[in-house]
Amino acid sequence: MTMTVEPAGGRPPTTAPVAAAPEARTRDRFLDVVRLFVMVLVVVQHWWLPVLSVQVQGELSAGSVLSSDGGFALTWISQVMPLIFFVGGAANFFSWRAASRRGEPARVWWAKRLRRLAWPVVPLAVVWIVSCHLIVLGGAPAQPVLVGAGAAGMVLWFLASYVIVVMATPILVAAQERFGWWVPAALLAGAVIVDTVRFSSGVEWLGFLNVAFVWLGVHQMGFRYATGSIGKAQAAWLAGVGGVAALVLAWFGPYSLNMTGVFAAETSNVSPPTLVLAALGALQIGVSVLLRDRISAWVDRPGPARMMDRISPQLMTVYLWHMVPVSVIAGVLVFGLGIDTPEPMTGLWLLWGVLGVVVLIPLILPLAHWAVRFEEPPRMLKGDPGLIRVLAAAALIGGGLLVLTVGGLGFGPLPVIGLIAVISGLLLTAAPRTRVRETVREALRA
Repeated sequence: MTMTVEPAGGRPPTTAPVAAAPEARTRDRFLDVVRLFVMVLVVVQHWWLPVLSVQVQGELSAGSVLSSDGGFALTWISQVMPLIFFVGGAANFFSWRAASRRGEPARVWWAKRLRRLAWPVVPLAVVWIVSCHLIVLGGAPAQPVLVGAGAAGMVLWFLASYVIVVMATPILVAAQERFGWWVPAALLAGAVIVDTVRFSSGVEWLGFLNVAFVWLGVHQMGFRYATGSIGKAQAAWLAGVGGVAALVLAWFGPYSLNMTGVFAAETSNVSPPTLVLAALGALQIGVSVLLRDRISAWVDRPGPARMMDRISPQLMTVYLWHMVPVSVIAGVLVFGLGIDTPEPMTGLWLLWGVLGVVVLIPLILPLAHWAVRFEEPPRMLKGDPGLIRVLAAAALIGGGLLVLTVGGLGFGPLPVIGLIAVISGLLLTAAPRTRVRETVREALRA
C-alpha cells in the first residue's frame, strides 16, 4: 500500500510535507516507517509470545508468555495494531479523495480496494490448506499441524475488520468534512456505551460491536492526520489523555491487563476490542505524531528513503506470510530437535527470542519478495460491478475472512468454506459480462 500526502479540502496538512501545487503529491514516508514498525513487532511477538512444548502423548501444547507473572506488561509494547488502522485511515482518505476528484463512484472504489485486500489471501490459503494435507498424509501428527494452521489463520482478523473500515470510508470522509472532531468523538462514545452495557449486563458478545466503534475511531484519526488536524498540540493531548485513560481503565476498570492475546487463555482487550485499546491507540498516535519530524528527517535521507521505497510494498505480504517460516522453525526446534520454549521471562527465554528473530529474517525476506507478486489482482477482476454486487462482495469477503480466522488454514470444512466465500466475493467485484460487452461495443462505435 503506497502512502501519498495530498492537500485535503483545500488545506494542506500541517503535519505532513506540503505540496508545491494543489495537484502535487509528496510521499509521506513517516507513515511507511510506522507501518514497518508495526510489522516488525507483529513478527517478533508471534515468535516470542507463544510457549511451545511437546506432551507425553505427542501433542503440541501452545501456551503464552502472557500467562506468566508480569507477562501482560509486554503487550503494552507489542500491541501496535491501532497504528496500522491509523495509517490505513490516512491511505484510504488519500485514495478516496483522489477517486472522487476523478469522478469515480464509491462502488468502483470499493471494488478496487476489496480486490487488493482479498486477492493476496487466496494463494496464501491455498498454500496452507494443500501443505497441511500433504504433511499429514506424509505421516506428521495432525494436532500440531492444526495449531500452526490456526495461528496462520488468526492473522486474518485484521483483514476481516478492515473490510468494515473500507466500506465505511466514503461515508466517514463526508462526515468528517462536515463535523470534524465530532466524528471520532461520536465513535468513542459508541465504544463507551458498548463496554458499559457489556460489563453491566454480562452479555459478552455485545463487545464485538466495538469492532466497528474502536477500529473505525482509530481509522478516523488517520483522516484527521491527513487533513492536518493533528498538530503537536493535539498530538500531546492524545498522548497524555490516552495514556492516562488506558492506565486508569485497565487498573481500576473491569478490563484485562493484556492488550493482546497471542495464545493467551485469558481474555484481552483485543477480542473484542475495548475502550482501553482505543485509549492505547490515542497514546500511540499522539507519540508517533510528536516524533514525526525526527522520523521524517531520518527517512528522507537518500539511503533510508531507498530502503523504505523497496520495503514498503512488501510489508503486507510479510504480515500475511510470516507465519510460514515461524511455523517451520518452531516445528523443527520443538518436534525435530525436542527443544521446548524456555521458561518465560528468563535470560534463556530472551536468548531464544533473539536467536529466533535472527533466523527468521533471512527466511521471511525472500519469501515476501517471492509472494509480493500476489498483491496485484488478476486482470479479469476489473470494471464497475454495480452497487448490489459490490455490497454482496464485501459481505462474502468479510464473512469468508472471518471464517478463515476462526477455522484456521488447515483441513476440515471451515477453511474450504472460508476460501470459497472469499473467491466468490472477489468474482463479484468484476463487472458483469454483459456490461463489459456493452462497454466494448460503445468503444468500437466511438
